[in-house]
Amino acid sequence: MRKWIIAAFLIAAIAGCASTEETPTTDDKGATTITPGAGTPGATTSGATPSGVPLGASSGLPGAGVGAAALKDPRNILSKRNIYFDYDQFTVKDEYKPIVEAHAKYLQANRSARAILQGNTDERGTREYNIALGQKRADAVKNLMLLLGATEIQIETVSFGKEKPRREGHDEASWAENRRVDIVHAGE
Repeated sequence: MRKWIIAAFLIAAIAGCASTEETPTTDDKGATTITPGAGTPGATTSGATPSGVPLGASSGLPGAGVGAAALKDPRNILSKRNIYFDYDQFTVKDEYKPIVEAHAKYLQANRSARAILQGNTDERGTREYNIALGQKRADAVKNLMLLLGATEIQIETVSFGKEKPRREGHDEASWAENRRVDIVHAGE
């Protein structure tokens, strides 16, 4: 109970400092989501992703102070760690931007947290080409996270190219699963 009182106080303090009016709400599972008030059209939320999924769903903390427990909660967007790419591409697709945003906001709220972005490719192409493409994919995710509030020191990128396939196979379904960036948080 005391944690909730402290959390409510912190939410009120954060909301009071913000330039836009935000309203904290708590669902029946105890997750806190901060949503824009009626007078702030187009305002962004600090405690939820664009789809309204709470960042602090089961961490026991409000969205702005997400704890490490949220990273393992399957109901939380932070448990999603894979960003998939089209063939021979390194542009983050719109459907994966909420995942990248959630991880960036987690890093922003937890300045001592660190993440490694592991770029991967399918088996087609030379080793050198795939290492370069995997690095471009990891860098694309990193750049988006930096724009969303994470800091340079919090994010490391590495490319595995085609050396770390998620799914063995020589078909499009296998290749599609291998064209990805994996987000790995330090200490996991």
